[in-house]
Order: sequence, then C-alpha cells, then structure tokens
Amino acid sequence: MTENRKIGFMERLFGAKPKPADPSPAPPEAEAPQTADRPADPPPPPPLDTPPLSAPTEDRAPPPDASTAPGNSTDMDEEPHGLAGPPETTVEFVEEVEDALETPPEPVPPIPAPSPLSVAADAAPRQNWFQRLATGLKRSSDQLTGGITAVFTKKRLDEAMLEELEDVLIQADFGVETATSVTDALRRDRFDRDVTTAEVRAVLAGEVARVLAPVARPLDIDPAHKPFVILMVGVNGSGKTTTIGKLAQKLSAEGKSVMLAAGDTFRAAAIEQLQVWGRRTGAPVVAKPTGADASGLAFEAVTRARAEGSDVLIIDTAGRLQNRDELMSELEKIVRVIKKVDPTAPHATLLTLDATTGQNALSQVEIFGRRAGVSGLVMTKLDGTARGGILVSIARKHGLPVHFIGVGEGVDDLEPFKADDFARAIAGRAE
Repeated sequence: MTENRKIGFMERLFGAKPKPADPSPAPPEAEAPQTADRPADPPPPPPLDTPPLSAPTEDRAPPPDASTAPGNSTDMDEEPHGLAGPPETTVEFVEEVEDALETPPEPVPPIPAPSPLSVAADAAPRQNWFQRLATGLKRSSDQLTGGITAVFTKKRLDEAMLEELEDVLIQADFGVETATSVTDALRRDRFDRDVTTAEVRAVLAGEVARVLAPVARPLDIDPAHKPFVILMVGVNGSGKTTTIGKLAQKLSAEGKSVMLAAGDTFRAAAIEQLQVWGRRTGAPVVAKPTGADASGLAFEAVTRARAEGSDVLIIDTAGRLQNRDELMSELEKIVRVIKKVDPTAPHATLLTLDATTGQNALSQVEIFGRRAGVSGLVMTKLDGTARGGILVSIARKHGLPVHFIGVGEGVDDLEPFKADDFARAIAGRAE
C-alpha cells in the first residue's frame, strides 16, 4: 500500500524524502550460468551518494551536529521528520529574503557637484605672459647670470672684470656694441667701487630695454586695405607655418575674418598643417596640390580674399636659404604677382627668425630685407637657445620692428613684443 506523504517546503526545494527501505530481505537473484565462450559481466558500479544541492555561500555556518539537528532524534524508535541543512535553507531565512526583495531599495542621495570656487582653488594657477617669457628665456638668462657671477668674484670693480664681462656678453650674442655700452655704463658709474651681480644685471637690463624700445611695435592691421595681405618668409624650419596658425588664431579672436594661403607647395606636410590650423580657427584655406606654382596660388588667394571680403589674408611661402639666388628670385616673383592684383600689397612682409640660428640671423635679415622687402620680424624658439641676445644685435644693426616673439608651441606662447619684459627676463630680473 502506497503511503500518502505530504511534501513540505524543504522537500519541494531538495526533492522528496526517500522512502525507508523494506526490512524484508529480497529474494536472491538467480545467478547467470557461466559459459566458456562469454566472460561474466562485471558487477555494476555502486550508486553515487549525491548530496542535496544547495546554493553556495561565502559565510556558511558549520552544519549542526547530527545528534542535535532539528528533525533528528536519538531515539531509534522515532522516525526522522526531515533533512538537516545550513541555516540559509530554513523556511524563516527564505521568507526573510523574499520580504527583502519585495522592499524597494532606498534612493542614493546625489553627490553634490564641486563649487566653481573649489575647482579654481585646486587648479594650478596659470602663468601670465611675463612668467612664460621668463621661463622661455631661462636658458639664456641662466647662462648669462652664471657668466656674470663668475666674473664678479671681487667686490671692487676693476678693468679686468669689465673686460671679462664684455666677453661674456659677446658670447651671448648681444653684439660688440651692446657689450661695450654696458661696460662703459659700469665704468662711468661704478668703477673702483663695490658692485654686486644684481647691480650688473640691472645695468644690462636697462641697456637692452633702451636698444629694443624703438623696435617694439605691434602689427597694425590697416582696415583701409581689405584684404590686408601678410606675406610670411623665412628659411627652412624657422616656424613660419606654426606662426601663421597662431597669428590667425589671435586675429580671429579680435573679430577679424582671416583667410590662409598654403604657398609652401614644395611640402605636403606644410599644406596639411595649414589646413589643420584653418579648421581650428575657422579660416578658409586656399591650397593646391604639391608642386603647384606658388606665385599662381598667391594670385588666386588675393583674388578670392578680395571677392569674399576677408579682412586679412596670410600667405605662407616655402622655406629657402638666403644664399640661394634662384630661390630668392622665386620669392621676388611671388611679390610681383601679388602686386598685379593689388599694387599696394603685400601690406606686411614678416620675416620669421629662429633664435637658435645665432649670428646667421643677421644675414637673413639683411638679404630677405633686400630681396623681399621685409617690413617686420617675428622671433621664434627663444625657449630653445641660450643665446637670446641675438635679438638685441638685430635691433641695433637693422632697426626693423619686432612684432611678435615666441617661447613655446602653444597658441598663447606667441605674444606682441615688449622691450621692458624681454630685458628683465633675459637679465634674470623677475622683480
């Protein structure tokens, strides 16, 4: 007779409770006869005792003792009522989990955004222009200051110290005239008297500022000329294309409409670089395939800028050595073609000078000025040389306006030239 068994929660979870074995012995099975042709079958493997499945848990309590577990009894006459299991398999635990799942989680309060004041306080302060200029001229300033300190080892100023100071200034590319002016000022005011390196640097800064003050003039964009045509010239690697991009950024920020012309048709990289700057500044770029005629491109650019009403047109040119006559003749041709569209153009011809070239920059200014009619200078890469005094030599010899100087790769690292700032920075007088 089959026993009617009530299936509880634990039996639904782990399976029905196995029925107790029948105490009556089973009749012995008939043994299969052995034959010589067929070997006896191997005995069947013993049944595996598969434990009840339970969900794995990290913090499982040890199983209760069999003698004290619920549902078990030490009385052999009493039939067991259930299987022992971990605490998380009890009915009470499962009900608590179900209740917790039905309860919605508490909302997490939003993290307050940092105030603008706290963000500004945590951010590193941005350097002003003079600080960036002093940092860019640090190599020149450190070498100059070190040379001055090595010379003035005695307190009283004598002739030997003045001669050594003159050599230091000449080696820093300040030029003979500037070096002589500084030593003459010290000889007149401090000779045979106590003098410090700070006083020497103050005299040097004053002399440098006096020489540079007449040439420190901003680039004046005349609105009467529309477009105002700027022709950029210089030797290979002087930074013309990068300077054009920075200048376009500044003019666009002033509200002027700018057009660029990729006149360096010998280098595909120069054309692509100018197109990148055009996208950054929103300036249209007139370009042709590599190897195209540069003078023809200049003609097209001036014509288009005039038709579109652009305020400023900046024309790039290929880098060329000033001692290559055929290359300088090509530059002269570009100028002639531009004048066919506008007889007054180019309205500014800017020579980009690499400060690391040293004394060779003097030759560049002379030849480019004669062949291309240079009207102003842009000095770049002052942060890459210890001989920044070359700008003083150029200003004293040629007297051309210095419109901009650059001390880095960033857009803000090209600024209008100021004589006093440059003099203080190169002399190491940050105060």
